[in-house]
Parts: sequence; C-alpha cells; structure tokens
Amino acid sequence: MRLSALCRLAWRPAVPAVRRAVRKTGGAGKLLWPGKGCPALLPHRGICSTWGRLAKQQAAQGSGRLQGSLAREIIESSKKALSLLQIEHPTFKPTLSIVQVGDADLGQEMRNFAEEIGLNIVRSCLPHDYTESEIADEIIKLNEDHNIHGLVLRHFNKSYTSKILNIVKPEKDVNGVTDVNLGRLVCGDMNECVVPPIASAVIQLLEKLADTSLDGKKVLLLGVEGPLEVSLQCLLQRKGVMTMSCPWKMKQLQATLHDADLVVVGSAKPKEIPVMWTSEMTAVNCSHDFLHGWCSYGEHPLKHNDHTPGEVVGQLAMAVCLQNLVKLSERWIQAQQCKKWYLRCLKLQPHSPVPSDIEISRGQSPKAVDVLAREIGLLTNEIEIYGQTKAKVRLSLLERLKDQPDGNYVLVAGITPTPLGEGKSTVTIGLVQALTAHLKVNSFACLRQPSQGPTFGVKGGAAGGGYAQVIPMEEFNLHLTGDIHAITAANNLLAAAIDARILHENTQSDKALYNRLVPSVHGVRKFSAIQLARMKRLGINKMDPDTLTTEEIHKFVRLDIDPSTITWQRVLDTNDRFLRKITIGQASTEKGFSRLAQFDIAVASEIMAILALTTSLSDMKERLGKIVVANDKNAQPVTAEDLGVTGALSVLMKDAIKPTLMQTLEGTPVFVHAGPFANIAHGNSSVLADKIALKLVGQDGFVVTEAGFGADIGMEKFFNIKCRASGLVPSVVVLVATVRALKMHGGGPNVTAGAPLKKEYTEENLKLVSDGCSNLRKQIEIAQLFGVPVVVALNVFRTDSLAEIDLVCEIAKQSGAFDAVPCNHWSDGGRGAVELAQAVRRAANQQNTFRYLYDLELPIVEKIRIIAQNVYGAQDIELSPAAQSQIDRYSQQGFGNLPICMAKTHLSLSHMPEQKGVPTGFVLPISDVRASIGAGFIYPLVGTMSTMPGLPTRPCFYDIDLDPETEQVKGLF
Repeated sequence: MRLSALCRLAWRPAVPAVRRAVRKTGGAGKLLWPGKGCPALLPHRGICSTWGRLAKQQAAQGSGRLQGSLAREIIESSKKALSLLQIEHPTFKPTLSIVQVGDADLGQEMRNFAEEIGLNIVRSCLPHDYTESEIADEIIKLNEDHNIHGLVLRHFNKSYTSKILNIVKPEKDVNGVTDVNLGRLVCGDMNECVVPPIASAVIQLLEKLADTSLDGKKVLLLGVEGPLEVSLQCLLQRKGVMTMSCPWKMKQLQATLHDADLVVVGSAKPKEIPVMWTSEMTAVNCSHDFLHGWCSYGEHPLKHNDHTPGEVVGQLAMAVCLQNLVKLSERWIQAQQCKKWYLRCLKLQPHSPVPSDIEISRGQSPKAVDVLAREIGLLTNEIEIYGQTKAKVRLSLLERLKDQPDGNYVLVAGITPTPLGEGKSTVTIGLVQALTAHLKVNSFACLRQPSQGPTFGVKGGAAGGGYAQVIPMEEFNLHLTGDIHAITAANNLLAAAIDARILHENTQSDKALYNRLVPSVHGVRKFSAIQLARMKRLGINKMDPDTLTTEEIHKFVRLDIDPSTITWQRVLDTNDRFLRKITIGQASTEKGFSRLAQFDIAVASEIMAILALTTSLSDMKERLGKIVVANDKNAQPVTAEDLGVTGALSVLMKDAIKPTLMQTLEGTPVFVHAGPFANIAHGNSSVLADKIALKLVGQDGFVVTEAGFGADIGMEKFFNIKCRASGLVPSVVVLVATVRALKMHGGGPNVTAGAPLKKEYTEENLKLVSDGCSNLRKQIEIAQLFGVPVVVALNVFRTDSLAEIDLVCEIAKQSGAFDAVPCNHWSDGGRGAVELAQAVRRAANQQNTFRYLYDLELPIVEKIRIIAQNVYGAQDIELSPAAQSQIDRYSQQGFGNLPICMAKTHLSLSHMPEQKGVPTGFVLPISDVRASIGAGFIYPLVGTMSTMPGLPTRPCFYDIDLDPETEQVKGLF
C-alpha cells in the first residue's frame, strides 16, 4: 500500500483523557533549526541535504565535536555497539553508500562521525542527465552488493524520487524511507523497521524541550508533509502526544500556534505570515524541500533564538543515520547466520508398482530455482539462472559466509559393486530427502555430473532412481549447464597448442619464431604477462624484447617437446571405441609431422579432476598452468604455462567452476558439479560444491556427497586426495550394500548388465548372504582405518527377504558399524530413509578421529604399497620396469610428495575382476605410473585402463526419442 501524508484533522488525543489547558514549558520562543542558510541533513523521504554547508555552520558556531550533546551520545553508543559486533567479526566494517546526482561535497562532519564510529562511506555520483532506469540500475547493483550495508539517496529529481526510493532494499534503507519501512513503523513493528533519522532527531529534541515527558503535550506539525508527517504522527502518538498537522495558510493558524505546546516546522514560512505569530513558539525547525534535499526558507525566515540548545536537527539526524547503519549491519550479520530453512518441500505420492524413473520425474512439478535459492539463504546476486530449474552459484558466497561454521560432512560409499551398481546415488538422495523433508534438518546432496557417454551407452541416466531422484532428470543427464562441454573445449585447445608448437618449432628458425611470438604492433613490441612469467622461470630478467641475446632467444622460443612423451590426449563426451588409437597430422599442410594419438572420454580429462579439486578461481588457474603435457628432449616437464595457454584455459572454465543448483523429488537442494573418473582420477564431486553447501546448511546441518565405485577406491581417494585438497573433515561414512551384491561375493553366479538375474538372486539364500558379508566386513574395516564412524545402508530390493535383511544388519553391527539400517527410499522416497537419517545424525555425534592413511613425504613406492596392503589386502606390489622408470622420473622432477590415485578395477578388491569376496595372498602388479600434476596426484595403473568406453551391440540410444509436439524426452532410463 502506498503511504501518503495523513489527513489534517483536529487535535487527536492518543490517550483517553487529555487536558485542554495549554501547558507551557517555560522558555518561550525556543527554536531548534539547522541554522540560517543550512539545510537539515536528511530529508523526510531520504534525500540528503548539504552536509558540507552544515559542517561550515558548525565550524562557524564553534560547536566542534558536540561534546555532551545528544548527537555525541548517539555516536558513542554506536561506536560501542560496533565494537561489540567486531568481537566475533573482527574484520567487519559496515559501509554506507551515498548515491547522489552531481558531485556536491559530502561534508567533513559526516566523514568524521563515520570514522570515529568505525564506518566506511562511499559515494556514487551520477550525471544529471541519468534516466530513471539508469539510476534504478545503479541502486539495484548496490542492493545486491553484500559489501554495502546501507544506502542513502541524495539530490534526486522530484518527478521520480518516490519510485526510485522504493527500489532500495528495506534491509539497506538507513533513512527508513521505503514504503516497507514506513509500513512497519505505522504497524508498530519497531524491531524490524528503521526510524527515519529526521523524525528520530525531532522526537529527541522535543523531549529535551519539554523538560519532562511528552505525555499529554500538544504538538503542532506545521508545514510537515509526506513520510515525515507519517513518521512523526506515529512516534508522537505512541508517546501519548496530541498531534495536529496543518499548512502555513490555515485560517486559524495564529490561534492554533498559541494552543500548541510544541511546534515542528517542516517548510519555509510564507512572507504573508507575520513574524510575530512565530516569535513566541517553542519549536524544532526542520524546514527544507524534502524531495531535493535543499533548505527551503521564505522571505521572512524564522528567527534564531539565543536560548536554543546546542543540538541541531541536521547534526542529530546525521548521527541517527549512522546509528541506523550500525543497527542494519547487526541485522545483516544475524541474517548471515544459518538458520533452520523454511523450505517448501514437494509432496510425494508413491505408486506401486514403481513407475519408470522418467515417469516419476515428469510427475513432479519442481520449484522455480530462484525460489529454492531464497529458501536456502542465497542472495539474488549469488545465482545465475539457467532456465527454470537450474542455476549456477557464484563463489562470492564463500566470502560472505566465511565466518559461518560448517555443517556435518557425510560420505556415501559402497561395497564392491556388481556391474549393475548398488544405488549409492539413490541412497544419497533418499538420505537428504529424509533429513530435510521429514526430519526438518538442513541438508544438501552433492553429486557428480554424469557423462553423456554412458547415458547413451550402457548405464543410462545417473540422477538416482525411483522416488529418490534429482529433477528434472533429463536436464541432469543431458548437457546440464555445459560444464563438460567447457572442459572438452579447454582440453582440446591445450592439445591443439601442443601439436601446433611442435610444428612451428620444427619449421622455423629461432629468429622467425621470436618475431611471431613477440610481434611488433604499431611499432611497439612487448611480452605478454604469461611470456614474462616464462622468462622469469628461465632466469631471464628482462622486460624489453629487443635486449635479449641470441642464447636467451633460443631458450625462450624452444620448448623442444619430445613427441614420444606426450601424455595429453584429445577428449570427446561420447563413447567411441574407434578413437582409442588414431593418427594425427596426415594432411599435407602439416608437412609430414604425424604421430599416433588417441581420444579419451571428456570426464577422463585432467581438467575435470582439476575442477573437482580446486578451491578457488585463482587456485584453478594455478593448477591449469601446472598441467604437464610432455617432457622436453632433456627429460624436463613441459607445462600448459610453458605453452602460454593458462589464461585461455581459465577463461573457458570460468563458468564451469560454479556449482549447479538443482533439487530432489521432494524439493530439497542438490549441487551437481564435476564428474571425474573414479579409476584414473578420484571419482568425487567438487570440493567447491561441498564447501558452499557446508556453509549453507549451518552447524547442525548435513552435506551428503558420494564417492565412485566401492569404498576401496572412491572412499580411499576421497579421504587421501579430496580431503587433503579441501581441508575438510568427514563426520560419517554411509556404506551402501545390497543383498544382491553380497550374494555375488558369497559365491553366486556372475551378474551381467542387460541379462536377467539368476534365481540365486531372486530367492532367499542366507548362506550366500552370510558368506558375501566378508566383503562388507572388509569395507567397514577400510573406513575404520581413517577413524570415521560407519553406518551401513542396506538398499532393499523387493526380492530381498526379511531374514536376509536382518542377517546383513546383524553382521554389519558385529563387524564394527555404528549402525545398520534397511532403506526403502527407492519405493517410498525420503520417508523410506528416515531410519537411516536418524542413524546418521546419531553417528555424527560420535567421537571422530579422522586421519590420513599415509604421509605425503613417504616415497611413491611406499605410498602405493600402503594402499595395496592395508586397503586391498595384497601381500605386496610388483613394479614393471616402465613403472619404476616413471617413478624415478617423477621423483627427480619434484613430484614425489603428491598423493596416490590408484587406477584399478572396481569389480574386485584385487586387480582381478573375477575375484569376489575378499581375495588374499595376491601381489598387485603396477604396469605403469602416470601423473596429473595440475590435479595434484600420481596415478599408478594396475593392469590396463580404458579411458574411452565403446558402444555395446544395443546401446541405450535405441530407446531415447523426442516428442516433436511436447518436446519431451522419451526413454531416458
């Protein structure tokens, strides 16, 4: 509702009985005003008047720092309040932004007050010809800037001031001029509203003039209009004051003035009003044009009275304005503290039998992603919306919430899986649905982005399943926000740079190379920043390209890449077996410089691993520069930084570094970010997604993330690689098991993707289950090596018998699990995982003695041996000559202190996929050792690893289609 000036009525008593007698306060003729020629500091509607002129008047009157005045008291109390606030937030310094038309001086008094309290003031001076929409854009930017805690508008055009003022966010409205703040004031919501500084100053000065309480006094608001009138009427009537508001040209003005105890003058006295009418009144003068912020005196201004106290409206309002900034800043800090989310969860109506995943996904209407973002505490300027259901989250959030304590950190891992998978993603989603939608606990799921290769190949989608899914599942599985495409572009740019550099070095002289690498542009020749960095690494400390010697030029232009050592491959996010080995450079334009190469699938790129492990944009840039692509002919590493491509790679990845916000079927938040392979890389979602989520859920909340493959692979790498990179400490491990997988480990027949399960898996068989629990017991032991409590989640299938379920839970507890619970989230959604959620909450309260498995300073071979023996159960390791040679080379190059990322089959604890259960007595063969220096790990190859999947005889794409009328995707899992 638009608030306007209150109607001018007769005296309105605010208490039941008020004496009509005029109560004089003594000291007739008292008049408080800013001083002749000086405007009041802050206008009725938030437009600041000339602080500079006020400062001059103060200096002329010798008022100095207003010792002992009301303004001084407010400044001191504001200073103390801010000091208390800074005890817990020592670096916090509130900032007031003053937006004004023109560049009129702010005045030194305001700056002095702000400096004394400990506040920042910044000004935004807009041109006089700025349009209303341009001004609105500037205010909106400041609204969304979390470094700005208060806004004041100054000297704006009368024709659009009201609309412009209401663009200011109420939580930054230090002048209390927006309709929202005025509405709160009228409704008496004093804890949430901001009292306009002029109104506050007037009330305090009236109380001082009254000598005693204002209760029962008659106050005349003379020439006071608009929001100031509204504010004063509300504040005065709450103090038991009878108020009347009238214009200067009221017929009975002289009698009304005589009848009033106190007068508030809000505009200039017209010349036709006799001066004698005003000479005896006790008044506070705040007359000025509130829309322009300038003093508005008539031909016969009110006379200053010698008995006026030292405080002036302008100074006092100035102090109140800064006091309001401190109060708003305190509210802002309180708002940053994570609270229980008021999340509108989406209701599920599970059907039996359970429909297909895509039917379930389509049957739920997701919330708009901006609504979800607000519910979990994200600011408008912290998200970049992609369509209706996806949004990127900016990393600036981490700076805003840096003092916020982290929540509980939960890892979902699994036993050694069948080729069908055991449902870790489904458990992850079911768990957060249970926590947030049913137990009302803040929780976040953090998942990897799926590759499109498996989506169109064998596996299908990866959004969870049944009634525990990320929605919309087709958007989750296809393209998402383009991160994998960005990785593909960056990876292939680097690959192109390698071969192009080899070609140019092979076909040009040093001089020709130098002239092309450092060209003269408009007669000026200079190095780029990345070239200067390379010169520094080479020990050439020169800035002028024309001063390099012949030897220095040779060192600068020659990378001398040895083609036989190139490890950087091109990538594609499609399963294409015919790209596993190719020949490049066969065109005549490449002048016979061909070589054997290959394509990997995009998620196998080291850039994907870098994205998953980076902690900031600068960290990502540094990691990209460290990528080793080959060795030179002196066996020294050649990096992306040497090729000069680091900046370009960072540009391609600048959006991909931001996690993507989505939601579950029950409307709880999910981050989808990064998707590195779990064999040649670490198989976990991004560090950044986890860090942001841990801040958003708050100290009592939960972030649940998933590790690829079994605990022996994904969990081990999560602890030894990801936790080292992030510095985060996990609270609980949820170990996912299925009766089906346990039967396989107990000696059941082979499980093949796409083939019907044998009867052993669909009928009760307690012996197979009992024998197979050896694998479960071993995986629990692996988790306990790291000192983290384990909760076993038995993912229940409809063919599982109650006896089988009870047996698994009993053995798990006997094996050291904190708890073991059956889960029915696939068929029931979050309701089916409530028992698991309760167990996880209890486990998170247990003592945590988290530790890494090995010291980074150990030799590479020793770190490999520790993993092989303690995690896999191997008797020892065996290095091939090639592996030993690479270890020696990496150690010599200074990479020996990196963590280890074992590239091993996920179908067995050993290197032999057919060996189920818990193999023992085997020697782990290390065929080769490679390095992802940018990502920050060494990865030994156990046997051969395919980094480009192939399509099967009948790929999933046979079932995938598009309805041209509805544009709906069909057949996606």
